[in-house]
Amino acid sequence: MSTPLWPWSTAAKQCSIVLRYSLPATVAAVALLMQGCATAPPQPFATAQPSDPDVRVPAIGYRPVVSGYSRQRPVEPLPWLEQNRRVTPGQKR
Repeated sequence: MSTPLWPWSTAAKQCSIVLRYSLPATVAAVALLMQGCATAPPQPFATAQPSDPDVRVPAIGYRPVVSGYSRQRPVEPLPWLEQNRRVTPGQKR
């Protein structure tokens, strides 16, 4: 009893098709990744270099976090008539 070879030949064709298209894609992906690993030439600094110990820097000062705080205690509300007089525009003459 012999087994037919055609199922194996179909599988081999499919495998060669996959390899034919995936191998160039893999090579292109590896080439792109290697290009990303290439080092670029160092860019010149527009300002002083951070490693230069002679660079002048601004002085450090201490400011408390609560320096501008003013206490906001609740107060009794003014009568509504007095509040309306405070916000109405002045008399036109």
